[in-house]
Amino acid sequence: MTVLNRTGTLVDDPQTYPGAGIVNSSAGYTGVEGDERWAAEIRRLAESRNATILAHNYQVPAIQDVADHVGDSLALSRVAADAPEDTIVFCGVHFMAETAKILSPHKTVLIPDQRAGCSLADSITADELRAWKDEHPGAVVVSYVNTTAAVKALTDICCTSSNAVDVVESIDPDREVLFCPDQFLGAHVRRVTGRKNLHIWAGECHVHAGINGDELAGQARSHPDAELYVHPECGCATSALYLAGEGAFPADRVKILSTGGMLDAAHETRARQVLVATEVGMLYQLRRAA
Repeated sequence: MTVLNRTGTLVDDPQTYPGAGIVNSSAGYTGVEGDERWAAEIRRLAESRNATILAHNYQVPAIQDVADHVGDSLALSRVAADAPEDTIVFCGVHFMAETAKILSPHKTVLIPDQRAGCSLADSITADELRAWKDEHPGAVVVSYVNTTAAVKALTDICCTSSNAVDVVESIDPDREVLFCPDQFLGAHVRRVTGRKNLHIWAGECHVHAGINGDELAGQARSHPDAELYVHPECGCATSALYLAGEGAFPADRVKILSTGGMLDAAHETRARQVLVATEVGMLYQLRRAA
């Protein structure tokens, strides 16, 4: 859980994003040194190869700063489809690059790091979804955009975190719905729609699932005047709504939002502090918006 102060610095603690060059060791990726020469060379290469660079909101600041476009996965895939360049460099995880390729089949889509996976997308395979469908013949499959292309191929409707409720509400109420892969987004949709025939896959993003309700409650009580932005993938989304219902936190200050929705809310809020329950990389764009 991170407390975002409107008066805080726009520059993240350098210890959060190490700047000792590009470190690609067995311990994993630890950051880039985003100096002017590095950025200029990337821009030169992109221009010379007719490429556009897309960076997800969760990327480190140096990557966001050098990108042509920054946003959530679906928005960036739409940008990729409309971009005049014939090469897309997608600074994100595998499913994001796959989605961009689906929307831009004639373009070359590159992912800089083959190890960039997503625990949520990996939580269901095409074979598992096929077996689940066999258990519920006639059900409508609604898959979150955070899924592999193989899973999307077996899906009836793809949704985002911001339109998942509307998508499920558009389906005949007598039809069973299989919602995958995120159990917390699915629980949010079931809570809002009241739909009893909504079956939810038990997948999760390990980062969002790790943001717990007890920590959320403690932060909310310590910052009673703050607004609370919670991504619906969070295991604490239910706790946030419970806190509001119990009066521990004003209901109008609790907002269940996609990353794009968080940026819109940050532009509009008058709150001096915001509690943010999502990936830490999102803070860079939020601080700019605030």
